[in-house]
Amino acid sequence: MEHSEGFLKLAEEARKRIHEISVKATLERLASGEGARLIDVREDHEWEAGHAAGAEHLSKGIIERDIEKAVPEKETELILYCGGGYRSALAAEVLQRMGYYDVSSMAGGWKAWNEAGAPVEERES
Repeated sequence: MEHSEGFLKLAEEARKRIHEISVKATLERLASGEGARLIDVREDHEWEAGHAAGAEHLSKGIIERDIEKAVPEKETELILYCGGGYRSALAAEVLQRMGYYDVSSMAGGWKAWNEAGAPVEERES
């Protein structure tokens, strides 16, 4: 997908203020059993087509509204991902502003997850 110049600028600015994490480190954090939660911030149709195994879905359009119900403990480690790492960077910045202090954006997003051969859950036909 080709992104607009304004969107890319906004995402790049957000990336300066958030923590990014690799797919490998994400898998390690999830396997550690320390309670890290993987949040898919993509749109509904993207989630339904396939998503990271074990992920939860809170799209960028609703995450600010619903995060405190889904994850009331602000110390919970949250790892966000989207298609390529831009929307998740923007969402991570907002969650930090809401008081969540252990938030990361997965670099490369869904594309990187698939390229790494990480486990996925796909829609059943």
